[in-house]
Amino acid sequence: MKKLLALAIIVAAGWFYFHQSPATWRGIPAAKDPVQSTNDLPAPFPAGHYTITPLARYKITAVTLSRERYRVDPGAELSPIDLALGWGPMSMSSTINELTFSQSGRWYEYQTKGEPPLEPAAMSSHSANTHCLPANAAVRQQLLAVKRHDLVTMEGYLVEVTGTDGYHWRSSLTREDTGGGSCEVFWISAMNRRPL
Repeated sequence: MKKLLALAIIVAAGWFYFHQSPATWRGIPAAKDPVQSTNDLPAPFPAGHYTITPLARYKITAVTLSRERYRVDPGAELSPIDLALGWGPMSMSSTINELTFSQSGRWYEYQTKGEPPLEPAAMSSHSANTHCLPANAAVRQQLLAVKRHDLVTMEGYLVEVTGTDGYHWRSSLTREDTGGGSCEVFWISAMNRRPL
């Protein structure tokens, strides 16, 4: 009896962990595209034994499609979490509910449950895996509290990171690319979030 009860608890916990609850809001909560500019960029600055070089100012409001916490990979010291973000048509509940999302190894993937809700190009250009680099402890705390389906607004810089040991991490500067190197490496100086 105890073995059956333990198995039932494990199955229930696994279902709860992996089940993606449906989105229920109406409309387009993140209607605008991210805003990017290269005006008045600051000089490179240190962050521990890394140098952060701003490549573009960046501000985004988006729905959190998925989140993944990192603790031991090479980027974890600077980027403790990745957020898969969706805006425009990829922030609509009717679109999100036709997709499943996953993240691992600093990659983000989505799969359709049936017919694709949008053209593939529209899905990829309105969503992004974002490596989140908090600029301070307050932003870090907010980032780690983000949950799936939260609406987040974040601003800061898309950056290039170099380390004294040869470490190198460079942000994409377009939403149109896919595959390796297409993620945003985002130094976040301010953010807020709210559940939808």
